[in-house]
Amino acid sequence: MSRISAIDYAAASPKTRAEHDRELQLRGRMTNMKRIMLHSPVAHRIYAEWFTLRDLLRPALSDREIWLLSLAISEASQARVPATFFRRALIESGLELEAVVPTAREEALIDFGRAIVVNSNAVADELWNKLAASYDEATLVNLVAFAGIMIATTIFTNVVNVDLDPELERYAAAGDSAAS
Repeated sequence: MSRISAIDYAAASPKTRAEHDRELQLRGRMTNMKRIMLHSPVAHRIYAEWFTLRDLLRPALSDREIWLLSLAISEASQARVPATFFRRALIESGLELEAVVPTAREEALIDFGRAIVVNSNAVADELWNKLAASYDEATLVNLVAFAGIMIATTIFTNVVNVDLDPELERYAAAGDSAAS
């Protein structure tokens, strides 16, 4: 069970209700994490910059690449909610996760996601050089910033113990339990 309650829209401040309504208008859904985070509309907006960075990455990275990177970060962080969110994205795009064979670029992104979770001071030069060969410096800045917000998201969901959204249950990894 989550350590922080979701906001009560009816009792929420006008700023919180406005941010809630803005989120629904922009993205059409309200997740458990967002409902909790809306106790601080500022924190919600900062974390929502994930979407801004994702859009900046889209000319250079496909949605599949972004989702595989995000899944790698989520799994390495042992973050059930975001991992299941990205499992859903990949499955709904038509992929069978167990059968995915990453391209060389995807493998570099997956390795990067895992590496920065394990030790961001120890990203191997060989791995960085693979990324630098594929992306210009502006894209690399956005990639690292995006990964940082993704890591922050995993920390938030883990520390707060955000409950898995009901619509994600069927996408949870085999052996994944609600207690994790």
